[in-house]
Amino acid sequence: MVSNFILFLSFSITDAIDIILVAVILYLLYNMVKGTSAVNIFIGLAVIYFLWIMIRALDLKLLSSLMGKFVNVGVIAIMIVFQQEIRKFLLYIGSNEFIRSRNWKNILKFKIGTADAEEIELNVEAIVDACFNMSETKTGALIIVSHKSDLKFYINSGEPVDSGLNARMLENIFFKNSPLHDGAVIIKSNRIIAARCVLPVTEKENFPAHFGMRHRAAVGITETTDAIAITVSEQTGAVSLTTSGEINAGLSREKLRFLIEKNIR
Repeated sequence: MVSNFILFLSFSITDAIDIILVAVILYLLYNMVKGTSAVNIFIGLAVIYFLWIMIRALDLKLLSSLMGKFVNVGVIAIMIVFQQEIRKFLLYIGSNEFIRSRNWKNILKFKIGTADAEEIELNVEAIVDACFNMSETKTGALIIVSHKSDLKFYINSGEPVDSGLNARMLENIFFKNSPLHDGAVIIKSNRIIAARCVLPVTEKENFPAHFGMRHRAAVGITETTDAIAITVSEQTGAVSLTTSGEINAGLSREKLRFLIEKNIR
């Protein structure tokens, strides 16, 4: 047992390269699921694998055998658990957008001393004004505010806008005769990035019947990402905010402002 442990601790340049490559792959995988509910599963699987390596090093045969059976089917489990993320990643890799983009050239670069999207102050007042102006005219709207999640897949499903964030722009997009009004607007880094975006809808069986498809999409996107979704009902004009799959309905102007500021920090 002692000899096995000493052998396990032997270290060479090849081992160092191996560790660095694994660390890079784990970093890239973490970035892919960061900000989604899948990140907790990813961390859990990483911890289990690390424990299995330590158990093998200590030569705990019975426990190592049990853990080995679990790890052996780990690839299949990962494909099942992360099927949505893998599908999105493969679709993005195979798209023209990925080939044209220069982001892949900088994929290994760490952002040091640069401002991230969440550090740019969001114009909350513009969103609040637009929502309640649309509420008065019962103009349906679905606004997604990105936090840490990239939302690249959903941005690519819509029409690029890349406009400054202001109330009038949001109202023009969701105007009933506008070609961009159907679908969601995605806001990132205090800019309107895209409109007419297609979002996943929730599969909850007990979803309240009085909520429409906009609310279903709001719950769907916030179940799988850390984004916040603001909805204006076309039937009632009621304003709602959804986070983590939970809808806060019938909000006042002050309550909406408070919830946006609270959840975007």
